[in-house]
Amino acid sequence: MNGLPRADLPGFQSDQPERLILASGSPRRAQLLTAAGYEFTIQPASDGAECGICSRETAPEMVARLAYRKAADVIARVEDGLVLAADTVASCVGQILGKPSDRDHAEEMLRLLSGRDHDVYTGVCLWSRRHECFVADVVRTRLRMSVLTEEQLTEHLDSLRWDGKAGAFGYQDGNDWLEVVGDDSESNVVGLPMERLAELLENFEQNAEKIETPTIDSIESTDSSCS
Repeated sequence: MNGLPRADLPGFQSDQPERLILASGSPRRAQLLTAAGYEFTIQPASDGAECGICSRETAPEMVARLAYRKAADVIARVEDGLVLAADTVASCVGQILGKPSDRDHAEEMLRLLSGRDHDVYTGVCLWSRRHECFVADVVRTRLRMSVLTEEQLTEHLDSLRWDGKAGAFGYQDGNDWLEVVGDDSESNVVGLPMERLAELLENFEQNAEKIETPTIDSIESTDSSCS
């Protein structure tokens, strides 16, 4: 695959008056939204909104929690807007694979994934500051990685294309050793399930849960049990 998924990306067709705020500094998520015709501003969540894996937490639980925390972090800092937050990880043979810390960590992840099917999960949270309500969901994509040769592994590691990407790879980078299984979402692997996002936005008022908008102090004091 070459570049980000662009064909048939669903856009948001609604009279939603609130401005959309992307709570992420990911250029890939911004490019997906732009390709689908969304108008938005960017206000990344603080580093403190991510605290790692909690005890006995599954991959879907983790991305749901982190997407919620990122949205809560930004919603507490704005006076108006519809905040969109997301978090993506890979999961293989029971191991959660986030962003690698260095080259050795990236190589460890890729050797684990080589020749295996695995899952990519993205948690998505939309939070309305004006109406003090939110909606959240998790989308899974099944991904297949071919057996990597030593040459392919070395080339990928040397390229630094693994840096900042869950599982140490980017589906959008055109790697011919990656393929989506079945009809699962390609954009979900990149970091934002555009099909599900359009549905969440379209049905936001019907599905959103009312909640008191948190303060920054209340966000920073939660999840103290995470490791």
